Amino acid sequence: FVSADAAYTGGEIVTPLIKFSGRKLELNVDPGGGGCVQVELLDENDRPITGYSRHEATRLYENAVDLTVKWGDNDSVAALAGKPVKLRFLMRDCKLYAFQFVE
Repeated sequence: FVSADAAYTGGEIVTPLIKFSGRKLELNVDPGGGGCVQVELLDENDRPITGYSRHEATRLYENAVDLTVKWGDNDSVAALAGKPVKLRFLMRDCKLYAFQFVE
């Protein structure tokens, strides 16, 4: 298995522009004992997308293969389907194995 790892001091990964289909974003992720991950969505100019910024992103602490990403009470990315976006993973003491968009 291969993962993108962040130390306890933190780290981030930004994807290239992608277009996706689906309604939710799921992660295969393993935050360590004190770790977490947040996901921010960016537009093609690297600006945070309103409603999906790091300030709205829920900190996720669970170790799961299908952890649904949330921004407050919102877990839907359907409004952005088909549009070019970048994903910024903000992690602390965390291993990110994969992400996928699902219906």
